Amino acid sequence: MRPLTDAAGRQADPISDTPERAELRAELRRLIAATSPVAEVLRLDEQERFDDKLHEALRRLGVHAVGGHPDHGGIGDIRDQTAVIEELAAGPTSMAVHMVVQYMITHILGTNGSPEQREEWLDRLHTGAAKVSFALSEPAGGTDIARVMRTTARREGDHWLLSGQKTWISGALGADALVVLARTSPAEGSSVDGVTMFLVPAGSPGLQVRELPTVAVHGLDTCEVFFDDVAVPESAVVGAVGAGFRQVVATLNRERINAAAGAIGAASGALDAAVEYARGRAAFGSTLGSFQAVQHRLVDGALAIESARSLLARAAAVEAAGGRADLLSSMAKIAASEAAVKVTQDGMEILGGAGFSREFPMQRWFRDVRLWVFAPLANDMVRNYLGERLLELPRSF
Repeated sequence: MRPLTDAAGRQADPISDTPERAELRAELRRLIAATSPVAEVLRLDEQERFDDKLHEALRRLGVHAVGGHPDHGGIGDIRDQTAVIEELAAGPTSMAVHMVVQYMITHILGTNGSPEQREEWLDRLHTGAAKVSFALSEPAGGTDIARVMRTTARREGDHWLLSGQKTWISGALGADALVVLARTSPAEGSSVDGVTMFLVPAGSPGLQVRELPTVAVHGLDTCEVFFDDVAVPESAVVGAVGAGFRQVVATLNRERINAAAGAIGAASGALDAAVEYARGRAAFGSTLGSFQAVQHRLVDGALAIESARSLLARAAAVEAAGGRADLLSSMAKIAASEAAVKVTQDGMEILGGAGFSREFPMQRWFRDVRLWVFAPLANDMVRNYLGERLLELPRSF
């Protein structure tokens, strides 16, 4: 697709990449093309395997440190994270999902971790030498988890004992540790009170992980995790006892922003593939791309992507500046995920039988982007939040 403007326009465009960010994108595109081309992504998706070769290449490039704590080797900010995730999602989408989780973890530990936790984990996370999963959702609830949380932690001597079950946990099989939310005392006043965050090493006695079969994002495992009196020391508490859920809420803007970046990246990859197919597919003495109905679908997809990208850029800029980004990040998440669904749906129809084939990447994007419609938070719940906080309407849930 042709650039939206010329060099002078890019300088004037308030959401254009900085030269440094543009170079980061270019390096990522070269790396992905060399390490994880379309055929390799499809092969690993079919085998439901994590792309270790790509992960190692990303580690060497230094992308795990992007947006991290500067005292532990972090570089750049949330805007640079969105560039990384966009470029990954346009190809190996599962790796983009992995990086969304890792960036969330580095922010949680960088903001709430003790000096000892930061020393032990951030250096390793920023170099890609460690992987940590985030365990919040449970069988009884996801969005409403604070009210229904059944995973508990009780003090016994100088340790805590965790018991319960988490589900839909990304990357738990290969994680070195998990950040786990557990109820440590009854809620007082608000259901979010009395929940504590713990850093639990993988392989702890009493901790079991089982992979769940999923329809998409096959390059990253999705798991349920069981805790049977898993003992962790007092030093495993992340932040303040009883304040864990509030600490998580403070990270949601970044998670929504990065999820929006993933959806935009996947939508962009799918749109490029659909345009290329329409341009070359012969039909009725011409090509699919010469038909007005097909062109309109593709143009509408480009409009949806660029509209979402504008919201994403505003949200990321506000977040990077320390401003209130909850409304913009919520709008960006909805716009991006719905753009991705539209583009991939239209892509499947434009490709016809080729879209139905597992030998073409459109079907993978079509499946993968559905994740961002309900994670993080279902779009209808995000709309409820905007109705209350943006439009100042009565709380609807």
